[in-house]
Amino acid sequence: MTRTVPGRTDHVVVVGAGLSGLAAALHLLGAGRRVTLVERDATPGGRAGLLVRDGYRIDTGPTVLTMPHLADEAFAAVGDSLRARVDLLPLHPAYRARFADGSTLDVHTDAEAMETEIERFAGAREADGYRRLRVWLEKLYRGQMRRFIDANFDSPLQLLHPDLGRLAALGGFGRLDARIGRFLGDERLRRVFSFQSLYAGVAPERALAAYAVIAYMDTIAGVYFPRGGMHALPRAMADAAADAGAELRFGETVTRLERSGDRITAVVTDRGRIACDAVVLTPDLPVTYGLLGRTPTRPVGLRFSPSAVILHAGTDRTWPALAHHTISFGAAWRQTFTELTESGRLMSDPSLLITRPTATDPSLAPPGHHLHYILAPCPNTAIGPDAADWSELAPRYRDSLLQELERRGLEGLAHAIEEECLVTPADWQAQGHAAGTPFSAAHTFAQTGPFRPRNLVRGTANAVLAGCGTTPGVGVPTVLLSGKLAAARITGGARPGRTRPAVRETLERRPA
Repeated sequence: MTRTVPGRTDHVVVVGAGLSGLAAALHLLGAGRRVTLVERDATPGGRAGLLVRDGYRIDTGPTVLTMPHLADEAFAAVGDSLRARVDLLPLHPAYRARFADGSTLDVHTDAEAMETEIERFAGAREADGYRRLRVWLEKLYRGQMRRFIDANFDSPLQLLHPDLGRLAALGGFGRLDARIGRFLGDERLRRVFSFQSLYAGVAPERALAAYAVIAYMDTIAGVYFPRGGMHALPRAMADAAADAGAELRFGETVTRLERSGDRITAVVTDRGRIACDAVVLTPDLPVTYGLLGRTPTRPVGLRFSPSAVILHAGTDRTWPALAHHTISFGAAWRQTFTELTESGRLMSDPSLLITRPTATDPSLAPPGHHLHYILAPCPNTAIGPDAADWSELAPRYRDSLLQELERRGLEGLAHAIEEECLVTPADWQAQGHAAGTPFSAAHTFAQTGPFRPRNLVRGTANAVLAGCGTTPGVGVPTVLLSGKLAAARITGGARPGRTRPAVRETLERRPA
């Protein structure tokens, strides 16, 4: 049995209405708890926020949605459903990969379509390697999900289970790049199935092969987009929570926590005091530890993931070569990860994610206009330019990104921009994100599973953490799980809100 919050837990205050806080609230409501949700912003979403500018509806956070059945678990906890609240559109292709040599690969989640595309792109031998890789990825996912991802840990000893041996037998403790290389010889294809380690903050040649589970989510489980933008998901979750009886308090900032011994007795905001029996804290780790008045000691300090510069651009035209999601790879690869995670330099030959949400939902821009979201990974402020440096660096880097994209075929991009918003590590840091990164602690071995900052903090009996800094980690699916796992610490339920397979099946059958 894993540890749970002792004593009375009738009324729970959830601090933060991001995806983790909303998931926690729904699971708590489903278990019969009274929930008050406090959010400093005027709307739900946290990092998955919304910016409206002159007819453009801009998602300010994640743009890739996978594993939607995990969101449905939260809705199901209160007798609701994802499909009743959100119109999810499957993306075909899930991604388009464009390489420095001019070649292009559409990444399909359907096995037959992807085999055909890989054979066209790199030949029959690579298509056969993909078939074997897909089988391995599916086994890897099944071997990890229940035991190592969708699980609360109190001790590394909980790893000592037959499933650990099965994961080792699958090669999960080898290196990601080498394991992918057992199936695919084409270096371009290997990038498609290993670039996801950037989300974990580790280079593919150093990341554990177990992190290929992220590639499973991206390339097999399916990629979706909510009609109305990604912000439609947290908005729907907040509506479901309100309908289930939660008190939602927006535009209210938590300033401190009141204590009696080792228990939090009230959450104090800039508008008043909220008595509680337990609290779920979802801000980034430094903010949460500041509220608790205690930072857990670790043998070695936390290492943080790379950050990102994001240019949100509303334009009067688009480029047909762009899919909904396009990954534009530079010629450099290992050098890029060295720059991002070791030397702290901006990418000299950048690999970029370009998202064009208006390819799927034209209503996000004025008629005839388009939205483009350009994400450039960059070093965090702990090893790269600090927040002060970015005030001068930001406009120059913005111009260099646009020039690079024009060289890669997006001619006229700079002149097509009508509305824009540039986000840099300085902005992330101002929002309370450690080291100026929205991706929190890196998923090194020493910061994964039972070694990641835990969602229970010693010295406080009735506070639980949720969000990407704690269990199980970074990314929309894992953040949703973190809310579920936080709720389980309070309710004592091992797995509240079971998945309903029919929801996923319905989504997969729906045409694009």
